[in-house]
Amino acid sequence: MRLGIACLVLSYVLSQFYRAFLAVLTPVLEADLGMTKVDLASASGLWFLAFALMQLPVGAALDRFGPRSTTAACLMVGALGALLFASAGSPDGIKLAMALIGVGCSPVLMASYYIFAREFSATAFATLAAATIGIGSLGNIAASLPLTAAVEAFGWRETVFGLAAITAAVGVAVFALVRDPARVAAGQGGSVLSLLRIPQLWPIFAMMFVCYAPAAGLRGLWLGPYFTDVWGYSRAEIGQAGLWMGLAMVAGSFAYGPLDRWFGTLKWVIFIGNLLMCVCVAGLALWAGQSPGLALALLVGVGFFGATFPLVVAHAKAFFPPHLIGRGVTLVNLFGIASAGIAQEATGRIHAATVVAGHAAAPFQAVFAFFAVAVALGLVIYLMSQDRRA
Repeated sequence: MRLGIACLVLSYVLSQFYRAFLAVLTPVLEADLGMTKVDLASASGLWFLAFALMQLPVGAALDRFGPRSTTAACLMVGALGALLFASAGSPDGIKLAMALIGVGCSPVLMASYYIFAREFSATAFATLAAATIGIGSLGNIAASLPLTAAVEAFGWRETVFGLAAITAAVGVAVFALVRDPARVAAGQGGSVLSLLRIPQLWPIFAMMFVCYAPAAGLRGLWLGPYFTDVWGYSRAEIGQAGLWMGLAMVAGSFAYGPLDRWFGTLKWVIFIGNLLMCVCVAGLALWAGQSPGLALALLVGVGFFGATFPLVVAHAKAFFPPHLIGRGVTLVNLFGIASAGIAQEATGRIHAATVVAGHAAAPFQAVFAFFAVAVALGLVIYLMSQDRRA
């Protein structure tokens, strides 16, 4: 079981890498394929949207077939997507590749959560879930300076070909080493519709809809164009900035893990954390042209305080019936990942619509303001949630 979980965590490292690597590849994709900011935002958004659309079938597959075969099959699709990315000759090829990679990554975190929910005590779930995010966020770090170094040493196509091989190898390892938990009898039956009829879940869904999108969007894409266009950063400097934000996301995940047990509440840990994240995003909107040091500090704050994703899943899990754990965790994930994809599409258009000659920071201020307003609205709705730990 331990080796199997380790393989799933490694696959989640890849998932975090793939959702973040466009920020570093932005200059070469613009130069080699003529990709615009809108193209890049669309490619990033398609990763998240494909990932999100897979959550309901993934949830059903986890409950019916188990995490082993579900994850291994999808990772092979992701390896195919990476091959297509490496050989792409146009922006459309990159977009299709990102969608396939999104499909490939779609079950990896929820497969781990499914095993945690079924094989470990309920009180340990939030800590295990946060630790998985924390370790997996090393993929964010790999998608910063290490990726920059690999691209400069081998070329971006050769680097992504190597990633395709690694993805396929991890898929084989998952199939060989993961052990599925024993099946749970269906009992009274149920489906995703059964979960949607639980009123206590809706304020939690609202929180999930806004808590992940800012960190995912800023680290996964906008950090690169922002520091390039506003502060003239090189690819290496962008990689360094991405490294700091990635480290903050790792630290935040580990820091949040035990807090529900320390304070005896999930709701207020989640609320205060996202309130602080909202303050950081609002600060970016207000002072986007102030200084690169201040901007990086605020992005680090977004990464750290915005790492509440596993706690929100744990909060929702407290309301799931046991035989719908797979569908439940993937349904919550759907709200988080879909919102990130929608936000990337929206912010790409916001950026394009707010370009002002001589004001490089203006379109990025609009992007940051979009995220700040969205999080503020989610916090208001989340206040109506019922606090429960299970």
